[in-house]
Amino acid sequence: MSTYNLTEILVGGVVLAGAVAFGVYASQSTGFSQNRTGYELGASFRSLEGVGVGTDVRLAGVKIGTVTNVSLNPDTYRADTSFSVAEGVLIPDDSAIIISSEGLLGGNFVEVMPGGSPFYFEAGDEIEDTQGAVSLISLLVKFVAGDDSE
Repeated sequence: MSTYNLTEILVGGVVLAGAVAFGVYASQSTGFSQNRTGYELGASFRSLEGVGVGTDVRLAGVKIGTVTNVSLNPDTYRADTSFSVAEGVLIPDDSAIIISSEGLLGGNFVEVMPGGSPFYFEAGDEIEDTQGAVSLISLLVKFVAGDDSE
């Protein structure tokens, strides 16, 4: 009978260790445990398909921040977005921001395309040069429709 108790204790310990490891991984991958130092920028998009709060903001493929707020502007019918940028990352004030895809089946992320200006965005600034998400379905429909018309 003591063999069953020892086995149950060992299995319970392994399950508990797995749960703790999963919790640590989840908190790190979602940014929950990260120190939120940095500054906020804003942008307005025609389409934010596949982007929400917590989506990565990347520059040259490197995560530099996250989307912190998404709302619909009732006057312009555009998606107003705010996002955090890590402290020490300076973005030229002529940069563009676009919604990019990780691949055919991957998710979307916000990509910063840096400009060449010697001046930088400051906290609270709005990036004017934006490009919304491109729907792969609408591109395929246009492609197919273009082939049928020839």
